[in-house]
Amino acid sequence: MDQLPKRPANYVPLSPVGFLPRANAVYGDRASVIYGRVRFTWRQTYHRCRRLASALLSLGVRRGDVVSVLAPNVPAMYEMHFAVPMAGAVLNTINTRLDAGAVATILRHSGAKLFFVDYDYVRLASDALRLLAADGTPAVPLVAVIDDIDSPTGARLGELEYEALVAHADPDADLPPLEDEWDAVTLNYTSGTTSAPKGVVYSHRGAYLSTTSLLLQWGVTTEPVYLWTLPMFHCNGWTFTWGMAARGGVNVCIRDARPADIYRAIARHRVTHMCCAPVVFSILLEGQGAGDGAARQLEAPVHVLTGGAPPPAALLERVERIGFKVTHAYGLTEATGPALACEWRGQWDRLPLPERARLKARQGVSVLSLADADVKNAETMVSVPRDGKTVGEIVLRGSSVMKGYLNNPEANENAFRGGWFLTGDVGVVHQDGYIEIKDRSKDVIISGGENICSKEVEEVLFRHPAVADAAVVAMPHPYWGETPCAFVVRRNSAAELSEDDVLAFCRKRMARFMVPKKVQVVGALPRNALGKVEKVKLREAARKLAPTVPAQKPKGKTTTSSTTVGGRREDQPVAHVMAVSRL
Repeated sequence: MDQLPKRPANYVPLSPVGFLPRANAVYGDRASVIYGRVRFTWRQTYHRCRRLASALLSLGVRRGDVVSVLAPNVPAMYEMHFAVPMAGAVLNTINTRLDAGAVATILRHSGAKLFFVDYDYVRLASDALRLLAADGTPAVPLVAVIDDIDSPTGARLGELEYEALVAHADPDADLPPLEDEWDAVTLNYTSGTTSAPKGVVYSHRGAYLSTTSLLLQWGVTTEPVYLWTLPMFHCNGWTFTWGMAARGGVNVCIRDARPADIYRAIARHRVTHMCCAPVVFSILLEGQGAGDGAARQLEAPVHVLTGGAPPPAALLERVERIGFKVTHAYGLTEATGPALACEWRGQWDRLPLPERARLKARQGVSVLSLADADVKNAETMVSVPRDGKTVGEIVLRGSSVMKGYLNNPEANENAFRGGWFLTGDVGVVHQDGYIEIKDRSKDVIISGGENICSKEVEEVLFRHPAVADAAVVAMPHPYWGETPCAFVVRRNSAAELSEDDVLAFCRKRMARFMVPKKVQVVGALPRNALGKVEKVKLREAARKLAPTVPAQKPKGKTTTSSTTVGGRREDQPVAHVMAVSRL
């Protein structure tokens, strides 16, 4: 048997990009993408992606080059998940909620050669590029604008425009073949706001296996109609960007996840599947008053894969009553999206709805692309007992785990230990083998589906001239699940330090979703014998507080500022509900 070699006929590198030529051959006349009045078939999407790949090559993009994109869920964003790797390059999708400094940090760290910008984020991109030029970054990326394909605006940032590149490129040009399935396919950032951001590199192999695994475990059959409420920039849409091509599905794209838009799309296109963070359920259930955005009974079931801050059982119960069939998952950017899924057992159907909701709120068992998932004592690496009480760190092993962090050997050494990837999340294992998260050891706050590292907010607070000490923890929020709560200590008795002052200071120095919703000025922070801040006590105190910022019913991205960002005034409530990099 050792004399049987690999041959081109029996060994082909695994890649999710291969789902597209198959979709062209098998589902060519079926709808692939719907966006407003724009509709494409899989044959058209295939040729558009080939054209864009050809255009990238003509612009000098080569194997391993990074192509960044700052855009919402529009057709161009979808097409780039195929076209960029078709050219041998690596796709880097950037979170549209970041500020200019964070975007500039990602562009600098990734070494992006080309930067595509949606017309609505031209102002944000311009500010980021200005910061790159100011700090002497040697290679500022070439820029191309993605204008609205349904209603062009004429917005430009430089000479290149997406549709023009597609129109003038050759769909029959020779494209470089994939030689190694271990090659990078995408680059995703867990945090773009630190001096040493973590750029997570996915391989073609890992992305392929994650895609097929999720399709199987979620039970996605052929011809699904998938609504893009989950941002494609989060773990490449949990790999469903490629998954819809594999199943010949319809991608229904909407720019903003407004309740009215979601309900309208579900009814108009007969949506069968969608993914979202639990906060989307709150928005849909609480409704946006009367009218198109009000909660309603669905005409047909819609299957929803959700992840993020563990959804309350009561929330799952309510959302299932109106027709959403929810599957709960857990994952993180480093695991190429979902790593655990709450696989449903038929015997649970006989249980009362509240009990079913409680079981469904657990994170579940490993996805098929993983070799194993476990909860271990982080010091001894011994598995915890299956008693639902003993806590340990969730660890993963398998081909869908990332290649590693880009240019960050120290982080890689800390993340991989003893043949496992350490997630940093604390959980328990129940008697039936299902894992449930109990806490997040890295003090990550999940607000509206976005990860907020408390340390990053604390670093800003420490820069305030009147702050001597600071700590940030999660506090409950009626709609966003969690929001940051800051405890600060005055530098001296004479220093002027108020909540309004601290909030104003933060708003100028971080993305708006990271700004604390409550600031408490205290005499001292509680510390243990080793001098470490006892955040458990601060969390207990935060639970008793109410956000200073009014708790409005979220319509997505809701702000109180009249600042113009990306050509849009932020005092106009615009829904932009995001899922999480840590699902």
